[in-house]
Amino acid sequence: MDDMKHVNGEHDGKGTRHEPPMMNMKSLKFRFWISLVLTVPIILMSPMMGMKLPFQFFFEGSDYLVAVIGTVLFLVGGQPFFSEARGELHKKKPAMMTLISMGILVAYVYSLYAIIANNIFQVTSMITNFFWELATLIDIMLLGHWIEMNAVMSAGSDVNHLAKLIPKQAHLVDHDSIIDIDVAKLKMDQILEVRAGEQIPADGVIIDGQTSVNESLITGESKEIRKGKNDKVIGGALNGNGTFRFKISKVGRDSYLFQIMDLVQSAQTNKSKLENRADKVAGYLFYAALFVSILSFSIWLFLSDLTVALPIAVTVLVIACPHALGLAIPLVTARSTSIAATNGLLIRNKTVLEKINKLKYVLLDKTGTLTEGKFTVTALISLSEDFTDDEITKILAGLESSATHPLATGILDFAKKKEITAAHTENTAQIVGVGLKGTIDGNEYQIASSGYLDRNEISYDRDQFKTLANDGNTVSFLLTKSKVIGLVAEADEIKSTAKETISSLKSLGIIPVMLTGDNIMAAKTVGHNLGIEKIKAGLLPEEKQKAVTDFEKHGFSMFVGDGVNDAPSLAKASIGVAIGSGTDIAIDSADVVLVNSNPEAIITLIELEKATNRKMIQNLWWGAGYNILAIPLAAGILAPIGFMLNPMVGAAVMSLSTIIVAINALTLKIK
Repeated sequence: MDDMKHVNGEHDGKGTRHEPPMMNMKSLKFRFWISLVLTVPIILMSPMMGMKLPFQFFFEGSDYLVAVIGTVLFLVGGQPFFSEARGELHKKKPAMMTLISMGILVAYVYSLYAIIANNIFQVTSMITNFFWELATLIDIMLLGHWIEMNAVMSAGSDVNHLAKLIPKQAHLVDHDSIIDIDVAKLKMDQILEVRAGEQIPADGVIIDGQTSVNESLITGESKEIRKGKNDKVIGGALNGNGTFRFKISKVGRDSYLFQIMDLVQSAQTNKSKLENRADKVAGYLFYAALFVSILSFSIWLFLSDLTVALPIAVTVLVIACPHALGLAIPLVTARSTSIAATNGLLIRNKTVLEKINKLKYVLLDKTGTLTEGKFTVTALISLSEDFTDDEITKILAGLESSATHPLATGILDFAKKKEITAAHTENTAQIVGVGLKGTIDGNEYQIASSGYLDRNEISYDRDQFKTLANDGNTVSFLLTKSKVIGLVAEADEIKSTAKETISSLKSLGIIPVMLTGDNIMAAKTVGHNLGIEKIKAGLLPEEKQKAVTDFEKHGFSMFVGDGVNDAPSLAKASIGVAIGSGTDIAIDSADVVLVNSNPEAIITLIELEKATNRKMIQNLWWGAGYNILAIPLAAGILAPIGFMLNPMVGAAVMSLSTIIVAINALTLKIK
């Protein structure tokens, strides 16, 4: 459980996270305030671009004092930029930190030269130093970083709060007594007691008691959920009025809450194409700025002198800093990921951004996606004179006793209500896309679908099957020695939000398609009720994957399914969305996980990603567009009409662009 403490930063391979140099907030604030204090005497004793202001004063040796203070400021305030620039140059990928460092270095070296030339060599014409510009540039850059870091921290605050949901202590049941223990010391299979109004300290299964649990801060599901014996609970969820005991099933990095935080942090560090494109543009701007700076320096040096050429060169370097551009995409992504997490959406792969606007099809599995996935037996019939209905129930329950599929749960609940004990079964094996088989009293039995019977030319009463299937039932058959001896029909309720979801997809111009392994009659019944025209039923996993491939040929598709049986389809689709419930989330093949199993979250995902895409494009224009326009101005292209930019104004305008980008990112929201 100690892993819950590591919320920010990067992994080192041992589960520990470290903060990168520029992301040490305490150090950055310290450097900013020290730099700001040191800036005051520099402003009072150093001319601004050669102009002496009314509030300034000078005395013999004041230049040397300014040089000493400026050197301290250069080393203290400039260190974060130099550290990052070294990393960029080491990777041979110079970007904004290299550009900032170059601007600071040029201003500092030239200022030392000016003071030495003026005071030691007694040059005939005074050379202006740039300590004023150096100080204000460092201050503005540090302030910009401070603002950015606050923005990033604010964007990720919803995610960071998740770690605080786990209480520090838990009530451990030790024989007949209860001991309070640190959550960090909890182990698998221990029994804990949770009292009314407390946060649940770990993932587990209730063994005694009943209650209602609020999981909204974790799954996005706003309503309270009734929990009783054998129900699963999630660490971090809020217990209602009941008291219960549960056995721990997951701790530490395996727990559901930690998986959410890990997924969100992973998504924030992974880069989409837009982010990589922004990094490339920042690199191009560095080389462009360096070229324009050298070119303008050479031209102005030829037309005038060093005191004119150097300020222009420095201004180009300052104004061209791709700071806003480098921040444009990550801030939006951080904000988007936080919104997604609070709405029960875990985005693992940011490439969904590039595809969401081109989305043509949403391919939906039926069971558990459009329907509740909670089956109830509507008919269980023996089709052999050798077996009674109760014996068929006993065999079916025995075969399904170790299965976790919703159909299995329906059969087991039916047997329990009829007080029929499941038969002892051996050698149980899952048959992918078909059913399962096992041995009972030396005889092999198999549960299969109508599709399996048709493919293997096994006879059965088709009229009886059609009657049950047309009522929306999922029908399974019990076989032994390739002969049908019984059937079970189970009904599944359509989710309350499914119809509205389909309607919303259509209004967005997206075509909903049902892909299911269930029989065509049951699928058509659900499809008709929801308004889905395109339906492909009776599909094996590989057939479902092929169907996804066929739709992909005609446009981007999103596949929404259960993530275990549908893993091939999730991987094949442009966007794979896994429906998850409680702690059973299958994430390996999916780009996105819908934690609360609510199909309406698909619409939330589409709207969020479209809004995110818009914000990213806006920020890219704010960042790159600003640089593209500012570089020629800084180089003095409008000098003939009397317009020039100096380093301080350049830095101020650049920081303003950065702040606008940050504010624009933080205004991202969904309806």
